[in-house]
Amino acid sequence: MSQPDHAEDDDTKSSLQPSTAEDVLGTSGVSNRTAGAVESRMASRLWWDADADEYQAEHGGFLGDDDFVWCPEGLREADVRLLGDVRGRRVLEVGCGAAACARWLAARGAHAVGLDISAGMLRHAAAGGRRTGIPIPLVQASADGLPFADGSFDLACSAFGGVPFVADSGAVMREVARVLRPGGRWVFAVTHPMRWIFPDDPGPAGLTATHSYFDRSPYVEVDDTGRATYVEHHRTLGDYVRQIGAAGMRLLDVVEPEWPKGHTRNWGQWSPLRGRLFPGTAIFVCSLDREEAWR
Repeated sequence: MSQPDHAEDDDTKSSLQPSTAEDVLGTSGVSNRTAGAVESRMASRLWWDADADEYQAEHGGFLGDDDFVWCPEGLREADVRLLGDVRGRRVLEVGCGAAACARWLAARGAHAVGLDISAGMLRHAAAGGRRTGIPIPLVQASADGLPFADGSFDLACSAFGGVPFVADSGAVMREVARVLRPGGRWVFAVTHPMRWIFPDDPGPAGLTATHSYFDRSPYVEVDDTGRATYVEHHRTLGDYVRQIGAAGMRLLDVVEPEWPKGHTRNWGQWSPLRGRLFPGTAIFVCSLDREEAWR
């Protein structure tokens, strides 16, 4: 699961707190403008390559080496089985980061493949394979241009990887539908769209709505030359539903994990305070077969 700790409120935008990646990339501010496919891909490569080591140092312990954690709320695939029986299935993890989810799948008999745009993240994925003795095939590519033949996979999943960082998430849905076999399932987790209404703050300041839910302007960090160093795109719940349907898939469920009792860990804007009041994650469960009944 790859999810940065970025702020989106106006106060934070005007005074970014530098992180290692921001220092490396020379991030100096936020630009209120659109970002197309090429620029979004380039920014994602730059950001995740620069941030990979710090991200793993901060979050690797929570995510594990071979665990499948869907979200900062700590929901695990072992408990919810949103993908169903994975044994013997070919599974693609989109935006795999260090590929802990893919290794968890492989350990349960799946033929898993990890895909990520960042060479830095894939370096950690390869190291995780050596450390656990569960190596998996790794592919560097963007989620909106999957380098696989039609019908290559039985299942596809993404835990905060890829979908929010491309200019056209509908293209991701179409690409996943293309590489899935009939009856295949696609399950992906993103920041809950309603979170874009609030400042990206885990404390009381993050409880007051300040932005329009319907403003789909991306969040773009830039350097002194105006080059995008980080891009994240906002879509509404309805946007995702329409993109799933337009790709020929059926939406089976939308899971909004509740904040569990006893879970005290903050992750960026995720916190027990906010988690008790409104959802931080939306997980979309989809099938390529429109006739399939939800099990």
